Amino acid sequence: MITEENGVFHIQAERYSYLFKIDAYGLPEHVHFGAPVKTGDVAALSCRPGLGWGSNIVLKDGDPASCPDTLALEWSGSGRGDYRESPLELAGQSTDFRYSGYRIHEGSIPMVCGLPQAHGPSQTLELTLTQPGAELTLFYAAFPTAVVRRTVLKNTGSAPIRLNKLMSMSIDMPGSYRMVSFNGGWIAEMRRCDTPVGSAKVVNESLTGSSSNRHNPGFLLYEPGATEDAGRVYGFNLIYSGNHYAAAQQSLQNLTRVMQGINGSNFSRELQPGEAYETPEAVLCHSDAGFGGLSANMHAFVMDHVIPVYWRNRPRPVLYNSWEGCVFDFNQHRLLDLANRAKALGCELFVLDDGWFGQRNSDRAGLGDYTVNRKKLPEGLEGLSRRIREKGLEFGLWFEPESVNPDSDLYRAHPDWALTDDFPPVMGRNQLLLDLTKPEVRDYIVENVSRILDSAKISYVKWDMNRHSVALGVKAHDFILGLYDVLRRIFEPRPGILLESCSSGGNRFDLGMLCFSPQIWASDDTDPVERLTIQNGLSYLYPQSTVGAHVSAAPHGQTLRSTPLTTRGNVAYFGCLGYELDLKRLLPVEVKEIQEQIAFYKQYREVFQFGAFRRTELGWQVSDGTVTLAGVFHRLVHAAPGYERLRVKGLNPQADYRVTSLTQAIRVGQFGSLLKPVDPVNVKPNRTLLRIADRHVTSRSQTMTVSGAALCSGILLNPLFRGTGYDPNQPAKGDFSSDVYLIEELPAE
Repeated sequence: MITEENGVFHIQAERYSYLFKIDAYGLPEHVHFGAPVKTGDVAALSCRPGLGWGSNIVLKDGDPASCPDTLALEWSGSGRGDYRESPLELAGQSTDFRYSGYRIHEGSIPMVCGLPQAHGPSQTLELTLTQPGAELTLFYAAFPTAVVRRTVLKNTGSAPIRLNKLMSMSIDMPGSYRMVSFNGGWIAEMRRCDTPVGSAKVVNESLTGSSSNRHNPGFLLYEPGATEDAGRVYGFNLIYSGNHYAAAQQSLQNLTRVMQGINGSNFSRELQPGEAYETPEAVLCHSDAGFGGLSANMHAFVMDHVIPVYWRNRPRPVLYNSWEGCVFDFNQHRLLDLANRAKALGCELFVLDDGWFGQRNSDRAGLGDYTVNRKKLPEGLEGLSRRIREKGLEFGLWFEPESVNPDSDLYRAHPDWALTDDFPPVMGRNQLLLDLTKPEVRDYIVENVSRILDSAKISYVKWDMNRHSVALGVKAHDFILGLYDVLRRIFEPRPGILLESCSSGGNRFDLGMLCFSPQIWASDDTDPVERLTIQNGLSYLYPQSTVGAHVSAAPHGQTLRSTPLTTRGNVAYFGCLGYELDLKRLLPVEVKEIQEQIAFYKQYREVFQFGAFRRTELGWQVSDGTVTLAGVFHRLVHAAPGYERLRVKGLNPQADYRVTSLTQAIRVGQFGSLLKPVDPVNVKPNRTLLRIADRHVTSRSQTMTVSGAALCSGILLNPLFRGTGYDPNQPAKGDFSSDVYLIEELPAE
């Protein structure tokens, strides 16, 4: 609900209050964003400058409290006494926007510029500020767990104005904070970085043309002392997929200014008289229940108001992707053999990755062409799709529509369609970007991708983009608008196609892409030990139903690390499960284990994908209120390890629960000569008997009944191996091991 009383605006929801007022000088002063309060609390929560601070510019002579530099503001001008960073820059002009009116609308106010938008707000506040020759509109959309802000600048004068910077939101919050940003690079995404916010500005930005695996647009601010389950935490994100900018800086008065929007580097717009410019939407969340509470609010917002409506709470299929099993070396016979094997494992969707078109036998040729390679696929995509669907599998296909290889028919016919500047072109993965600012380029992509989707009855698309954008300059924003136009025209008429976006992994893990693609490929790193870091970082801002997570072969191509198949499955459970390896090379015991993994995941798929997600001391958990699944993950095993305690969050302390550790396959042969003390037969390493034994596995599972109170307090797990012999109740696992516990509430007696 949004209300206005005597210039006081209150956005209220069950979980938060957002309160600001229009002061005597027409400036919107921020009052409160946090736990619910009353509108009448505005005086007690407002900044009171008193006599102000010396050496300041004042808006009214004789009123030392009218210094804008010392006020908590919802928006700030420049050149008029506020020396903090301004969210708006007009070339050669000061800015001094003052309040002129408001309107409260039911539902949303549609954007007209082509940017994606969160859907389903209860109400939207339209706040108008003006100065001579320009009008600024601040929009506040109210959602159950978030406030969504955006800005529109309109030229109301008679001469052009040059816009160099316009943020989606700016807010001054009293207090001291630390910023959590999520940084990294290719195959090393979403590393959490905590930085104190002080008088030196802290910036989180991208200049790669995309939201970027270097710096995700989402970030957090938290008060010192906040933990996973307690303390005040704020979350911010941007519904945008291009260059982004966010900054936080604390003033002498202990006000922390936070702003977020499109990056101002190489950004410039000339607005003609009557012309307006819209920013992307910025998302603001709050929780007094620590990082876990903030994540719960963000997850709810994304699932209910960002994901395409068709895919909201709709289960994602278990897929098999051909890439790591085949790379470019495949034909129809090999693909159909893999499809048979994938079906036998329990997969539901077969995805043909790169290499099906043109002369695409390596990454050096073919991008931009859509002619099916008949040497590999003599029956075309239509025939392959039909045969795969006859096996009971859905069919999915990989595309990389934004790029072009110089060695392609498209480039030879239209070299001017490639995005270039005045310098010799620079390559990334042997390719250039197509100029999506050109209508004819967008039409070409829409026509060809749509034709293939319809002709081959494709139910899933992996939309890849394997290079950063360069040569964009001032075209950067228009390129992203072009991308959104293409996605909208292809997929809005085909809502049942599951779109998974991918950009060398995490280059485009952002809310803008999630408006079109319900899930995103999180990283090209499928090593589960690395994925623990990557998926954990994503979990702060994005629900697990948006995370593409695959099981691959070990040793892993990204790290050369060998990991247990059990751990690869257990990590991938906490996302959208898929498999990406050469199924022909699986051992019989591995086939059996994968079949069990997929069957278990299907049984609890909706809990894994849509259950309430929590980070725990030992790993992760998901819950639907009745069933909880808790993952315990280890990295390197240490000698003589101590006790481990499993604490489960969110249970009913009065109820009883059945706790079952999943059956875990352990290959006998891995123990080699360590078998001698416990085996009456003298088994020699590398001999026939041990090789035969290695075809079999031992399975261990444990079940107990325990109260919710004990689980919340923490139950002790069976001891890990401590280097002192054999114990049948001791898990015989080494480095990178893991467990998943099924916790079911029992009926009350």
